[in-house]
Amino acid sequence: MKQLSALVAILGLLATALVASPAEAAEPEPPEVDAQEGESAPPSNDQRNDGPPEIIEQPDPATTDQKDVKVSTTGSYIVVLEEEPLVADIDQEDLDSPSAKARAEELAADHDRVLAEAGLAVDSKVQDFTNAVNGFAATMSHAEALAVAGQRDVKLVIPDELHQLTTNSSRDYLGLTGKGGAYNSGFDGTGVVVGVIDSGIWPEHPSFEDRGLANPPVALEDTPDNPACNFGNTAHNADDAAFTCNNKLVGARQMLATYRAVIGAAPDEFDSARDDDGHGTHTASTAAGNDKVRATLLGQDRGSVGGIAPNAHIIAYKALGNLGGFTSDLVSAIDQAVADGVDVINYSVGGGTGLDGGDAIAYLFAANAGVHVATSAGNSGPDEATLGGPADAPWLTSVGASTQRRFFEGQVVLTAGGNVRGASITEGISERTALVDAEAAGSDLCLPGELDEAVVEGAIVLCRRGAIARAAKSAAVADAGGVGMVLYNNDDVGDLITDNHAVPSVHVDQTEGLKVKEYIANTSEPTARIRSGGISPRSGPNMASFSSRGPNPSGFDLIKPDITAPGVQILAGASPFPDPGGVTGELFQSIAGTSMSSPHVAGVFALLKQAHPDWTPAMAKSAIMTTASTDVKDNDRVTRADPFARGAGHLNPGNPNRKGTAFDPGLVYDAGLFDYAAFTCGADVGIFDEGSCDFLSSTGRSFDASDLNLPSIGIADLAGSQTVTRTVTNVSDQTMRTRAKVRKPKGYNVTVTPKQLRIPPGESATFEVTIINTGSAAEGEWAFGELTWQGSGYGVTSPIAVRASALDAPPEVEGSGTEGTASFDVQFGYDGSYTAAAHGLEERVSTTGVVAQDPDQSFDPTDGFSNTHTFDLTGAAFFRLTLGQEDTNPDVDIDIFVTNPAGDIVAQSTAGGTNELIELVLPEAGEWTVWVHGWQTVDTEAPYDLSTWIVSATPGGSLSINSAPATAAIAATGTIEVGWTGLTAGESYLGAVSHSDDSGLLGLTLVEVAG
Repeated sequence: MKQLSALVAILGLLATALVASPAEAAEPEPPEVDAQEGESAPPSNDQRNDGPPEIIEQPDPATTDQKDVKVSTTGSYIVVLEEEPLVADIDQEDLDSPSAKARAEELAADHDRVLAEAGLAVDSKVQDFTNAVNGFAATMSHAEALAVAGQRDVKLVIPDELHQLTTNSSRDYLGLTGKGGAYNSGFDGTGVVVGVIDSGIWPEHPSFEDRGLANPPVALEDTPDNPACNFGNTAHNADDAAFTCNNKLVGARQMLATYRAVIGAAPDEFDSARDDDGHGTHTASTAAGNDKVRATLLGQDRGSVGGIAPNAHIIAYKALGNLGGFTSDLVSAIDQAVADGVDVINYSVGGGTGLDGGDAIAYLFAANAGVHVATSAGNSGPDEATLGGPADAPWLTSVGASTQRRFFEGQVVLTAGGNVRGASITEGISERTALVDAEAAGSDLCLPGELDEAVVEGAIVLCRRGAIARAAKSAAVADAGGVGMVLYNNDDVGDLITDNHAVPSVHVDQTEGLKVKEYIANTSEPTARIRSGGISPRSGPNMASFSSRGPNPSGFDLIKPDITAPGVQILAGASPFPDPGGVTGELFQSIAGTSMSSPHVAGVFALLKQAHPDWTPAMAKSAIMTTASTDVKDNDRVTRADPFARGAGHLNPGNPNRKGTAFDPGLVYDAGLFDYAAFTCGADVGIFDEGSCDFLSSTGRSFDASDLNLPSIGIADLAGSQTVTRTVTNVSDQTMRTRAKVRKPKGYNVTVTPKQLRIPPGESATFEVTIINTGSAAEGEWAFGELTWQGSGYGVTSPIAVRASALDAPPEVEGSGTEGTASFDVQFGYDGSYTAAAHGLEERVSTTGVVAQDPDQSFDPTDGFSNTHTFDLTGAAFFRLTLGQEDTNPDVDIDIFVTNPAGDIVAQSTAGGTNELIELVLPEAGEWTVWVHGWQTVDTEAPYDLSTWIVSATPGGSLSINSAPATAAIAATGTIEVGWTGLTAGESYLGAVSHSDDSGLLGLTLVEVAG
């Protein structure tokens, strides 16, 4: 842990740490937006650093810093300071020491000072972060945020955004019960603390009763400003009874400082840690609820339920209100959980992709402190590249959702048309009852207020799925006087979900629904009954259709999700005061979502923490991944699921006394902060600063995402061949003698060196995996395989995902001198013609000017405080512009913005000082405008020097191709030599080598020459 002090400029980690993103709706298969109609997380560009430069029409406006402060729609901002957080050099268990508390007070005092120096009242600050992040949240205007951003020790100021929330048979299904199972082997979570960051908790729930557990290994700090057991605010809500935490529910904190400051508390909300909608109670009871809790649901006895780690202690962190959760509140909850000493966190919350989100970065430090984190993959499937954040980060374990073999069944008994089977958790209707089609009642989707009461009154109503939450449809039926519902899907590959419906209901496939529809249409007086309460076996596991899929939008070389776990029809706790439209008074619910699958993994992490307290989070993640079951079908219930759907496979912790289970995996893949940091440098995420990345490079760590020591192997753009490196550590009590066994991806050869490993207990071994395109791999398509280390009674399996590309070439080469040469290698992923052409060299064009100080420091093209320079980029292959100062005053800070021919801002550079860079690849034809903005001129105005290079798409100029391959061959490597002459000494030149085949341009390699 103390090694962090050796990392150069470690707080470069936080440069873009708290960028908020829209969140995954972590509610069960998001009920407010039906999964079939829900939006998918947007894909992002592959960020490998060893392939050809990406050809895009125009760049993303990605280069920003604290001075480019976007306007907050919430009136709240997050401020991150340069100084590192406490866990950078203090062990987690020492965070409650006097010295750590004193240091935390110093950091908080710095926060106050920053506000005061910016002219803001200290009471505008809502909360401080000191443990996993050093910063604070405050309410302020945009102008005030800009003033804060101008302080020298402020790293970042960003708008605070709003996020949303993303088993009675699970334990048997996972093999935890029975003779030889984890529980009978003594592993039940005893002594482990599980933190649940969610919507709160219902403390009186029987899943959280104190049944005589020993005292927890942590003692929570309890202050008036942050009560450790926050219940009993009857002044706001009379149903918020007082509660004293116990050895099971050790603590419950409300972490909604920003939410309350900006939004407040609605009358129906609990202004405490009490659960508003049941989501947090469900996830907490699934992960670590008591054993043998009797579950009665909608009047029916559903047997007993229990959490995955039934004897673990729980601390609940309520970080989401009725309208969602702010980034700052979620980060604060992570910060507090680390300080409280939790061992495991379940985080059934997510958002848009991006490795630089505040929660993702806080979890990076939490992982370094030894906290195991499970998070939901997202509910935007089944389309590809729909994974949300922070599940896209490699230091968390992201969990997909799949079915169990137990199915809560209901039947619609058509009086003269047979039976229709589906999913149901409600009671039935024993009498023959009129059956009507909602389409005939004015709304086939059963939208609230649109059903004709004259048609629906006293009837069972057939409703089509879509547009609104499933439970909202049964509520609409009830409001219109209906007494039952048959809900049918829009296809036969969707999920059948059990909800706490307002009326007896059965959820069926499209085929079954259309059968009911036809029966109604062809029967003069259609009637039916509903039978419910049945439990039937089903084939499984099958992936849920809503479960988000890879490839990982934040880096295609990372296979995501990591694993899948039960996430459909999960019976666990509920709040008796659910969301509007839900059924009140119920303490249990059977719901679905990756929010439900994640706590299964969190619970298993608690068991592994008990069994192996010295394992790192990466080791535990490796253990569950390499022992997972790959026998998983996709959501069509027929096709074999691939690693982008099920990750390494289905969670299968197994028997602690047997080899090859998660408790005894034999070999594990470990990774730590430096490894993850090197990955972020290679992915060019912008989290680490240049000094930190240089330090990491000096340690010999690879920046290639494919080399990150994960228990999976992904190569997103393979031209010919690539070799990746992995290291395994023997965690068994015997010397491991294993041999590599490979199931090759179709179209590739795979070799492992060495093929055999002999590893004593506690020792590690490194091996290489070389994957070669044989020529039959389809370019641009993914192929999958597996690597298994077999022997000594173990089988350690990793998924492989590979995608073929046509060319691997460096993005840029450098040279010097008025004449000279440079060379570089290219590798081919195809057979056929190849042409290398030289473009340029183009001499730097200097444009000088003087820009005035912008009084409000906010870029606005119309306010007159930015100079404009236009450039015709018709026929350009590449455009580079840099901005420097004509004087050396370090306080001068000038920024640049670029608009395309349509007038849209498509790029910006707002680095500290005046050292700006923007590059455009294949810009659209027309006139582009560069805006030079006087963010801080010190005097009333400041001079600048704008340098530009426009490289033509047409070959020609002082750069020449001296030698190059004329043809391409699969896996062949060729050398390209370029030369130049006639340059002016002391000037800077830029050109490019274009790579083409018969179909056109494959990529560019830039050539930069200092004359």
